Amino acid sequence: MTSDHAVDIDRHVRVYITVFVALMVLTIITVAVSRLHLSVPIAVTVALLVATIKGSLVACYFMHLISEKKLIYAVLALTVVFFAVLMALPVMTVSDGYWIHE
Repeated sequence: MTSDHAVDIDRHVRVYITVFVALMVLTIITVAVSRLHLSVPIAVTVALLVATIKGSLVACYFMHLISEKKLIYAVLALTVVFFAVLMALPVMTVSDGYWIHE
């Protein structure tokens, strides 16, 4: 095993450990926010933000999407668009004013 190969492995291990620590910190933040008794919209917003960051870290580093080609990014973007449409669909189809809070 050459020294360049060992250095490359050390760099990858360091990245994985850093991502793991970031995921643990974000998990602690999620638990801490859940104990703050925030209003529901704010708590959901914070939880979704933290979950999005954690999901992005997992997808980029553990699933190796950070070094993929343009086709993978196109498929990922299409998935995000479909997800947004599916999330917005119930809001757009409800016409009884349930979603409107005054």
